[in-house]
Amino acid sequence: MMQRLSSVPGTFALPAGILALIVLMVLPIPAMLLDVFFVLNLAISVVILTTALNAQKPLDFSSFPTVLLFATLLRLALNVASTRVVLVNGHEGQEAAGQVIASFAEFLIGGNFAVGLFVFAILLIINLVVVTKGAGRISEVSARFVLDALPGKQMAIDADIAAGLLTTDEARKRRAEVAVEADFYGSMDGASKFVKGDAIAGLLILGVNVIGGFALGMIAHDMGAAEAGAAYVTLAVGDALVAQVPALLLSIAAAAIVTRVTDTRDLVGQIGGQVAEPKGWLPVALVLGAIGLIPAMPQTLFLPASAVCLFVWHRLRQRAAAPPAPAFALDERPPDQFGIEDVTDHTLVSLELGYALVHLVDEARKAPLLPRLTGIRKQLSRQFGFVLPQLRVADALELTPQGYRVRLGGVTLGQGEVRPDRLLAIDTGEVPQGTAIPGDATHDPSFHCPALWIEPANRELAIAEGYLVVDPGTVIATHLNQLLLARIDALLGPEEVRALLDGLREKMPGLVEAITPEPMSLAALTRFLRALLADGIALSHPGPVFTALALALQKTQDFNTLVDLVRADLGGWIVGQVCPPDQPLPVTTLDPGLEAAILGGMADPATGQPLIDPDCARMVAERMATVVAEAGGPVALIVQPPARRALAALLRTRVPRALVLSLNELPVTQPVDVKEVIGAAQTAPEPEMLAA
Repeated sequence: MMQRLSSVPGTFALPAGILALIVLMVLPIPAMLLDVFFVLNLAISVVILTTALNAQKPLDFSSFPTVLLFATLLRLALNVASTRVVLVNGHEGQEAAGQVIASFAEFLIGGNFAVGLFVFAILLIINLVVVTKGAGRISEVSARFVLDALPGKQMAIDADIAAGLLTTDEARKRRAEVAVEADFYGSMDGASKFVKGDAIAGLLILGVNVIGGFALGMIAHDMGAAEAGAAYVTLAVGDALVAQVPALLLSIAAAAIVTRVTDTRDLVGQIGGQVAEPKGWLPVALVLGAIGLIPAMPQTLFLPASAVCLFVWHRLRQRAAAPPAPAFALDERPPDQFGIEDVTDHTLVSLELGYALVHLVDEARKAPLLPRLTGIRKQLSRQFGFVLPQLRVADALELTPQGYRVRLGGVTLGQGEVRPDRLLAIDTGEVPQGTAIPGDATHDPSFHCPALWIEPANRELAIAEGYLVVDPGTVIATHLNQLLLARIDALLGPEEVRALLDGLREKMPGLVEAITPEPMSLAALTRFLRALLADGIALSHPGPVFTALALALQKTQDFNTLVDLVRADLGGWIVGQVCPPDQPLPVTTLDPGLEAAILGGMADPATGQPLIDPDCARMVAERMATVVAEAGGPVALIVQPPARRALAALLRTRVPRALVLSLNELPVTQPVDVKEVIGAAQTAPEPEMLAA
């Protein structure tokens, strides 16, 4: 209620202001109140100008077109009100029209209306012909270019989302900025017409005041032409100058807005930073000194100016030559003293680069690799439901200059080499046979596809031939992404689980209390969630996972049994990740004899899990790889519950697209399409319904 009441003054502010403008135009106001409005008009113009100059980018003052409209209406309303005062009370003397008009008429033009007419004409020419015309042209061209570039900017945002460089909220903000930018420049194109029309209106109003003043002075007040001119025309010119000065300020503000280039600094800092180059001041000093040596020139002016420019050049050159201040604090400890922080690395994931690749993370060169790494971390965090640890990027002298490697807890997960001056053209299977593009043959480190390192000039040719062309930074980022995906469970630690529990506790406090710290400690819960991640169950929707765990804990606290119970409870969710609800699930099964042999064979004494014979393991993996390749998508292997864990560990790295499910995890209502019975004499059975 209080917020609603507090918004009432803001709601009625604009309607009240517009009503005040109408009152100024229609009703007569005293000269003293008119002076107040003149001062207010000048103050508003100065505020608008300073705001436009201090904006870092045009959109920082996106309300400028509307503000310009209201400022123009205020000035025109004051013109109408001042015209009424001048024509009605002009015969009484200059003070009758107010002190502001009288001061402009007396001080700026010395009481000579002829001088005032010339000054007004010059200001009008500057405003109308120079500032307003240039700003209007720039607004028109900018609006056209922004509208033409709008589809491309939208496509770029979509591409950044697909690459994981933007979140949904960031993309929504970027789209809003693009839309506001298009609206802003379109509005500025129309707002420039306000400024132009205001200047023309000032000229017409001055003409009306001059003609009306002569007529009223000579007809209504029996004044001579000279006396009428001195009385009315002087006030009319003063009134015109009072309006023209704020109009010129607004024109400059409009021109400053549309000529701005987006920068992190305001206009003063932008100009100062770019003009403060020493090489630009030495020629100025030499030219001024040469002109000062000419006998006919005022040497007392040119030579001191040359000396000042020479001094500025010297100081700027000294500042440019000075070494930059260190961006880090120097270690003042003696070299023989070091602590535990100097010999330990607490970073879990690190990317190490050879010295030829360091420029990929150099912020001075826009660091093209860093945004991709941030995007990968955000994407994996959203996909698996916990915040991944920070990634550390460092150089490694032991690597080859073009080499890189990814390490997890100090252990190398993968490594490769890239060509920083080349692009990688990857053959994804769509390149026609016999296509010849110059380049060095290699393989994509992420998917091991045939590829070529090509010159950047051949990029369009390679794309036309069907290659997927990526830059070195994308190659490294994609390889890192694949390596982390294969070991996502190793990235989940107690701290990440604690953060996950804190977020869940705000929504479901009772559910968290039913699980931890009793009967499961933080370490036990971390081990359990790691097992789920290794099985491909993400934590992005923790509610169902923790609910299933809480129910399973009512039956047992055995680790393996808990995993099986939770997977059985989430069976519908697991199947739904790979199979649409209106289609049968492609499955394979093991021949009963083969499955019995696996379950009746040797078992691991530590875990009790069956040990699969190497020849049998190779045969199962090869048949599953063939079935998955023929199906063109994920295929589930349905086995007895005791065999699921061993077969899942077998196929996890050999056939990543194979989903190993136990009979307990397959929903009763889920239709299936049996692709093959592995180990049977008949390798291609007819599709049938498999009873759970």
